[in-house]
Amino acid sequence: MAGGDVAIEARSLRKSYGDVHALRGVDLDVPSGTVFGLLGPNGAGKTTAVRILTTLIEPDDGSARVAGFDVVGEPAQLRERIGLAGQYAAVDENLSGFENLELVGRLYHLGRQPSRARARELLHDFGLEDAAERLVRTYSGGMRRRLDLAAALVARPPILFLDEPTTGLDLRSRIALWEAIEALVGQGTTVLLTTQYLDEADRLADRIAVIDHGMVIAEGSPEELKGQVGGERLEIRLADGGSRDLAIGALRPISEDEPACENGLLRVPLLTMRGAIADAVRRLDEAGVGIDDIAVRRPTLDDVFLKLTGHAAEPEAEEEPEEAARR
Repeated sequence: MAGGDVAIEARSLRKSYGDVHALRGVDLDVPSGTVFGLLGPNGAGKTTAVRILTTLIEPDDGSARVAGFDVVGEPAQLRERIGLAGQYAAVDENLSGFENLELVGRLYHLGRQPSRARARELLHDFGLEDAAERLVRTYSGGMRRRLDLAAALVARPPILFLDEPTTGLDLRSRIALWEAIEALVGQGTTVLLTTQYLDEADRLADRIAVIDHGMVIAEGSPEELKGQVGGERLEIRLADGGSRDLAIGALRPISEDEPACENGLLRVPLLTMRGAIADAVRRLDEAGVGIDDIAVRRPTLDDVFLKLTGHAAEPEAEEEPEEAARR
């Protein structure tokens, strides 16, 4: 697909499980060669959307095309052009890393020698050469996740779906996986990423759709979404929690909205950035309010998530209704 083409397109996707409405009319447009993030709380519908777009389940209503193919009418052609790595590494623990990747290549009908060559190439790319002949059950969580991502890339798909790919990994493993994803996008791969890690979405995604209760409630670049929260703000740690009312009153003239104080931390959305810290310190000093710390803070995706969904992001893996029903 040429640059600027839409790699993934969804219109009015709906899916229910009994009385549970997993998707309530989701629209998505993912340009080729970009990372598109689906961000939302547990049970928001992110994994259901991915399962529909990868032909694992059919929507109750609506339509979607991936790589130009209809998810319901042309599933076989679509599957040849996508890769999928889920929340849990889908590799065989009783095979070696090399055997897992070779097997995937054979399943894609690449032939024995091309499958073996591709397996060696990917083991090198993902830093798994030294563990190539080890059984996967001896791998760490980060190694398994890298192998799972490698398996999704055996057939060189132009579109890659990553459903909570770094859930449960330590920071070092997460960063290594982020770098691998960035390298793929640099080579032209389109990535649809679901995540609850806001730093992950902020680093990787060109655009983000925030999903809650099965609906897209906001969409834009990370910077555009942060802009919805407002501009810079002061965060002031009060020396005396009892002086909060005095502090709010003193800083109200330089605040865009009413200052808010919680657990001794005063947040002041600023009318203007210029000279804000010096002005605030002077006003608080004149009011007799002592402070322990003061800093300017820009909005983050955490702020966006909190404003849009009403609660902070949760780190636990998402579980959709159909997954729970299988247990």
